[in-house]
Amino acid sequence: MPMLASFSKRRPNFCWEPRKSATVFLSLLLQYWSSALTNESITNALITRLRTTSALDDQDVQAVRSLPVMVKHYQPGQAIVRDGDRPAECCLISKGFCVRSKTTSNGRRQILSIHVPGEIPDLQSLHLHVLDHDLITLTECTLGFISHVSLREITRRRPNIAEIFWRDTLIEAAMFRDWIVNVGQRPAPSRLAHIVVELRERLKVIGQVQGARFEMPLTQEQIGEAMGITPVHANRIVKQLRDDNVLELHRGSVTVIDEQKLLELADFDGLYLHQRPSL
Repeated sequence: MPMLASFSKRRPNFCWEPRKSATVFLSLLLQYWSSALTNESITNALITRLRTTSALDDQDVQAVRSLPVMVKHYQPGQAIVRDGDRPAECCLISKGFCVRSKTTSNGRRQILSIHVPGEIPDLQSLHLHVLDHDLITLTECTLGFISHVSLREITRRRPNIAEIFWRDTLIEAAMFRDWIVNVGQRPAPSRLAHIVVELRERLKVIGQVQGARFEMPLTQEQIGEAMGITPVHANRIVKQLRDDNVLELHRGSVTVIDEQKLLELADFDGLYLHQRPSL
């Protein structure tokens, strides 16, 4: 049907315009195929991450892969869901980065968490019916939307998956606690170092760290919003960490210069990420 709709305004004459018509047809096929990604490709990072944090067996994996997923592509800065929305589906990040945030009445925004591929940042909407925050894309994103109906059915049919999703929300709550301590009690250089180390540990699980370098697509304004400081202050902190040979932030990526300095500054204890089923 989507392809038929695309031809509704003008149907190319394949006899008299073979080259032009073939180009149009191939373009439409590519669009169709790009939106018809397999469930396996969409859920790969999710399965990898859940196997790290929970006891996921092969039958659980097959059940998760069988979930009906609607794939959508988003541009940077797009709202996936807004504060006050009543979503009927949950969002699985397949590619790209998103942030959870809240904005005060005078327009000041606080970034509450950064989300990476393999995460379902609005899983709580399965039970909390009205959303109390915004979920925004940081980069171009490929997202898989899974209906609440399908998620409720799989959790009732497979109790182990229900437990795994419940554990996932508890880990997210543990991360919130650490973010509160980070913003409220650590000096600004340590705050940024802690955010950097946490993001690196989460990206390692899904194979998105290359040596000393990994993606962190935050502008200096967004860094300030995550740390609870002004963009000017954030700019000074970024420069300080570069001048102290701790790390380099450049064009949406981080390069760690001195691992030991970074860990000492971050005061990082990864227990709260619970990246083993036994934790």
